[in-house]
Amino acid sequence: MAVLMLLAGLVLLIVGGEGLVRGASRLAAALGISPLIIGLTVVAFGTSSPEFAVSLVASLSGQANLTVGNIIGSNIFNVLFILGLSAMITPLIISQQLVRLDVPLMVVVSLLTLLLSLDGRFSRLEGLFFFLGLLGYVFLLIRISQRESTEVKEEYEHEFGGRPQGNGRHIFINLLLVAGGLAMLVFGSRWLVQGSVEIARALGVSELVIGLTIIAAGTSMPEVITSVIASLRGERDIAVGNVVGSNLFNLLGVLGLTALVTPGGVVIPESARQLDLPVMTAVAVACIPIFFSGTKILRREGALFFFYYIAYTAYLILDAIRHPILPLFTQVMLGFALPVTILTLAIVMIRVIGQRRRSSSPLAPPGGMD
Repeated sequence: MAVLMLLAGLVLLIVGGEGLVRGASRLAAALGISPLIIGLTVVAFGTSSPEFAVSLVASLSGQANLTVGNIIGSNIFNVLFILGLSAMITPLIISQQLVRLDVPLMVVVSLLTLLLSLDGRFSRLEGLFFFLGLLGYVFLLIRISQRESTEVKEEYEHEFGGRPQGNGRHIFINLLLVAGGLAMLVFGSRWLVQGSVEIARALGVSELVIGLTIIAAGTSMPEVITSVIASLRGERDIAVGNVVGSNLFNLLGVLGLTALVTPGGVVIPESARQLDLPVMTAVAVACIPIFFSGTKILRREGALFFFYYIAYTAYLILDAIRHPILPLFTQVMLGFALPVTILTLAIVMIRVIGQRRRSSSPLAPPGGMD
């Protein structure tokens, strides 16, 4: 019964989030709001609505471990699994805005989350600070969007249907989509949290592990679908921007709002402070050399991300069941795989810095070296 409740909750969250996004987007477009601004605001909030619904319900129900696991696990899943899988399908294009603004901001916010959580609690004041940061980020995106090219606006119009007719019938249908989507999010989040807690108790696994794995992957399904479909369609910049933007909204919006409305803020478990938050921050930092190394995320870099998600999940499962192979697995990861990866990323970053210095040198030939 618990498994059926969890699966039903996931389905309701995915369908409800999609209905909320589509209905709200078309209502905003009917009011004359730019399709690009809709994509940067309404759609970005909408794809993070499953995470927010689950985190809020779990936090208010006293299941803080599910809240924290859902947020941290979703960010790790987004980068390692979704970007990794999307890049393995086809190399992903990296826009200059991501390099200049979004990725550095994701790293800074991840580091702030880690530092502010060291005392074991993400307070309401810190939640307010993050939420105000989200509002500032959205305002900045809107200002940037006003300078975007016609091609980008046409891409969003193609994705979200442009400006629909504003007659009563269309408005009523879209209002139904929004109302239905919100209702599905409410019931879906309750069923998902209840089913997950029952499964965790039955298996003897902590709620944090369930949140980091099953719930994180389930609530990130809208991002999975969006990014993979964008990769298959050739809209590879959207696939990358969707992941980075979702991570920012998860921390600034989901964690910020959840902490703001929860009495006493959100409790951060010790195990999350020792392992999962540092992993989330390290994953964000690892994006810097890969994103700055060129104009694409290559298949081999996607495979590296995907490998580490499998390894991270395997560690969580082995640790949860206290498997005897865990010490050997940990030694292999810490003694071989991780140092090799750090060395590789360091070499990539050194090459990037060297190339940029040569390209900016007054002795460099026009157009750069072939």
